[in-house]
Amino acid sequence: MKRLFPLLALIAAASFSACNTTTSSKEPALNDSETNSATLASTEGLELIQFHSEHRCMTCNKIEALTIATAESLEGITFRLVNVDDAANAEMARQFEAAGTALFVYNPETGEKKELTDFAFMTAHDDEKYIAKLREKIVRFD
Repeated sequence: MKRLFPLLALIAAASFSACNTTTSSKEPALNDSETNSATLASTEGLELIQFHSEHRCMTCNKIEALTIATAESLEGITFRLVNVDDAANAEMARQFEAAGTALFVYNPETGEKKELTDFAFMTAHDDEKYIAKLREKIVRFD
């Protein structure tokens, strides 16, 4: 049993890092007590972009489903799913520094983007919390 635990830990770490291979998260932590005072109109023209590789884990698929549900609940925001293994997407993947699963909110008018990958992986196990927090992050995006 002692030999099995390190092997399982290594497999779990490799699985997470295989999906989550962007450079660094520049996302500041939000205080749970912060309230959403912005209007939904501020989401107009924003994009949620999820990058993925050919081989996707259950969590990556869950992030996609929850992100689509969130995008559909907001006016004026679109969702894009981008395969980083497709050569046609190489330039976009380079621009976002995405090499595997990554989630961004993006303003195509200004070029401003915010990476939400760590948030997505840490919250995907709780549907209600994921959708509520992602909505908050999108509405507060400026």
